[in-house]
Amino acid sequence: MHYYTNITLPQEIVLSLRETSENIVKNMKKTVAIKYYKENKLSLGQCAELSEMSKEEFIQLLSTYKISIFNFENDEELLEDIKNA
Repeated sequence: MHYYTNITLPQEIVLSLRETSENIVKNMKKTVAIKYYKENKLSLGQCAELSEMSKEEFIQLLSTYKISIFNFENDEELLEDIKNA
């Protein structure tokens, strides 16, 4: 595992959130993983790894934000996929 930078959190923020710095950083990783997944910058597996979750856990996290793991450009593509199932 590579560590490229340290994240410094202002004490006031940590106190306001009433969470440990470790939990805040974990939440930041999850948020960034969701962002990169939505932008198709990283795969599902890479995002799960970034968020320190299993693929199944990451899929569940996506569902809580109503983000589908099925990406279709349009309705015709979806209908074609269903027809071929």
